Amino acid sequence: MDNSASGGGRRIVDSVLRDDVRGMEAYPVTPAEGMVKLDAMENPYRLPEALREQVARAVAAAAMNRYPDPRAPALHLKLREVMRIPEASGLLLGNGSDEIISIVTQAAARPGATVLSIEPSFVMYKMSARFAQVRCVGVPLRADFSLDGPAMLAAIREHRPAVVWIAYPNNPTGNLFADADIEQIVAAAPGLVVIDEAYHIFAGRSFLPRLPEFPNLMVLRTMSKVGLAGIRLGYAAAAPAWIHELDKVRPPYNVNVLTQVAAEVLLDRMDVFEDQARRVRADRADLLDRLAEMPGVTPFPSDANFVLARLPDAPRTMSGLLERRVLVRNLHGAHPLLQNCLRFTVGSPAENQLLLAALGEAI
Repeated sequence: MDNSASGGGRRIVDSVLRDDVRGMEAYPVTPAEGMVKLDAMENPYRLPEALREQVARAVAAAAMNRYPDPRAPALHLKLREVMRIPEASGLLLGNGSDEIISIVTQAAARPGATVLSIEPSFVMYKMSARFAQVRCVGVPLRADFSLDGPAMLAAIREHRPAVVWIAYPNNPTGNLFADADIEQIVAAAPGLVVIDEAYHIFAGRSFLPRLPEFPNLMVLRTMSKVGLAGIRLGYAAAAPAWIHELDKVRPPYNVNVLTQVAAEVLLDRMDVFEDQARRVRADRADLLDRLAEMPGVTPFPSDANFVLARLPDAPRTMSGLLERRVLVRNLHGAHPLLQNCLRFTVGSPAENQLLLAALGEAI
């Protein structure tokens, strides 16, 4: 390579791109080939063969030479029916929930605007704020990972956030929060409060039916954790006035035709995903019990499809797991409350057994 040309290209990049962007790191996705993959909260179970064949027929008939219908009317109707979205609520679709987080943040990015979230929580709230050059204020959870209601209310009074993000259950801690605390936050917030229910199928609790009660509430969900991470479909429900304005920021063809036709087929078979979620919840309970029996390991209660645990030396254990071809998420250093913590996706029984065996050797 011509080093002079390379150096000149670097200078142009440095002169054009924002300093804060050049100072960031890309979202890390660890290569997982040949690994027991328990780092990304994916459903460990594939679709039944007959259902895969049904999806294949629908995809084969899709008009891939045409742009997708940006209104996606059939998918909208199917989501409303299956997910029981209140009739009075508007609906916004996204390329995963990540895109909707970005859309909301961009739309709220007035000069001087602030967004607020609990911490530790889903990293994309903070990343989207940085991309949109919006200040993000984090309010720490209590030591037991419960929501600090008074601290949240004080932060709302001080910062008057345009958007408040609450993951429910929270990622990476896995726990739900008291409904009364969330109700107080929604009542006190001067802007939009987004309840991110990515793990709703495992939690059994939701604010979706309560949308008509709160004009400044949005419920955000994704089909990824349900078991369809590969098709990238997220959706948000809120009062129509919010959806009308946010839809202006949505890229016009953001949900591709293959995702649309596959989702329409799969939403008719939510019984499959509910059954898989029941298996995951049972396996989660077993994994929690087994982790609690291991010397020096403190697992935390979870309402999601993952378990957070504190270990004597998380970085050393992480290295040992990688040597044994088991991939989990190391959260040590991400936040003071996560010191020496690892996060384990609940896998299949066989995967969980491999994890436990590797942990026994790596701790």
